[in-house]
Amino acid sequence: MKKIFLASDGDINETRVALVPADIKKLIELGYEVMVLGGAGTKAGYNDDQYTSAGAVITKTLRKGYDFCDIILRVNKSSDIKGIRENTLHISSFDVFSEQALVTKYAKAGINLISLEMIPRTTIAQKMDKQSSQSSLAGYYAVILAASRLPKIFPMMMTPSGTISPAKVFIIGVGVAGLQAIATAKRLGARVEAFDTRPSVEEQVKSLGARFVKVDLGEMEQTEQGYAKELTAEQLEIQRKAQAKVCASSDVVITTAKVFGRKAPILLTKDMLAQMKPGSIVIDMAVNTGGNVEGSNPDKDVTLDNGVTIICGDDLERFLPKDASDMFSGNMYAFFEHFWDKDNKTLIIDENDEIMKSCLITYNNKIR
Repeated sequence: MKKIFLASDGDINETRVALVPADIKKLIELGYEVMVLGGAGTKAGYNDDQYTSAGAVITKTLRKGYDFCDIILRVNKSSDIKGIRENTLHISSFDVFSEQALVTKYAKAGINLISLEMIPRTTIAQKMDKQSSQSSLAGYYAVILAASRLPKIFPMMMTPSGTISPAKVFIIGVGVAGLQAIATAKRLGARVEAFDTRPSVEEQVKSLGARFVKVDLGEMEQTEQGYAKELTAEQLEIQRKAQAKVCASSDVVITTAKVFGRKAPILLTKDMLAQMKPGSIVIDMAVNTGGNVEGSNPDKDVTLDNGVTIICGDDLERFLPKDASDMFSGNMYAFFEHFWDKDNKTLIIDENDEIMKSCLITYNNKIR
C-alpha cells in the first residue's frame, strides 16, 4: 500500500487539509505516490500548483482518486463511501462510539478504517497525535475569541484617568486545550484560575502562573492515557457548587471537559450562569458532545437575559486553518513514516503493533 489519495470532506465548514505540500514532498521521497483532489487545500492557503510542485497529481473527481489509491486520507469521516474499493485503507478523524452504524457500513464494504482519535497517547505515538496538536490551537483561539467579545480589556492598565483591573479568566479542564488557554490568557495579562478533577495537574497550572482551584472530590483517578475519568453525580454536584463562586467573579469562563466516547458533563447550570456578571463570556468547547454549559447551542451564540453570552467553542482550530493543517499534516507524515516498510516500499498494517491495534477499527470485513 503506497498510493495515497488526499480527499476533501465535503463539509463546507471544514477549512483544514490533511496533508500540506511540504509533507507530500517528503512522502514521495520515501516512496509513496500521492494524488490530490483539486482545491482540497485552498481554504488552508495551499493551491493546486503548490501540490503539483511537491510532486502530487491533481484530479478533479473523487472517482479518479478512489480508482487510483489504496489509501484515502481526509480530515474527517465521510458518510458516502460509494466508489471506494474493497481493501482500501481509510484514514481520518472518526467518532467511532457515536457512529457505530457507519462503522458497520465500512466493515461490510470491506473498507479498512483507521480512526485518528484512537491513536494512543504514548511517547512513541506522540508525534502522530492529532488530538493534542489540534486541541492546543483550539485552546489558544478560545482565549482570543473571548478577548475579542469581552467588553473590557484583558490586562491591567494604568491610565491618567485611573487603573483598569485585569480581566478574570476561569479555565475548567486542564488538558492540552486548557493548558494552552491558561498560557494564552496569562500572556494577554488576565488573572487566571483553573480547575481539573485530577489534582496531579496543579503543578502544571501553577507553572503557567495561574491559580489552581482546589475542590475535594475524594480520590480521583485518570485513564491510562492521561484523560480525566468521568465523575459520579455526587462529585459533579460538589464541583458545581465550588465553581459557582469562581464563575460569579469571572469575566470569562472556558470549559474544555470532554469524556471520550460519552456525553460531556454539565459543569455550568442555568443557576450558575444567572450569578455571573453582565457582559461575561462563556465558551463551551464540548458543545458538540452534549456541552458543558446548560443552554449552549452548537449552531449559534446564546445571550442570556442577564447579558452573559455563551459561545460555541467546538472545532475552533478551524479558524486557524494554515497552522492547523500544518500540524495535522505533520502528524500524518509521522504516521506514514512509522508504518513504511523501506525494503518492500509499502505501508504495513501490523495488527500486533501497539499503535495500529489501537486505531485500526475495521479490517478484513470485521469490526475490531
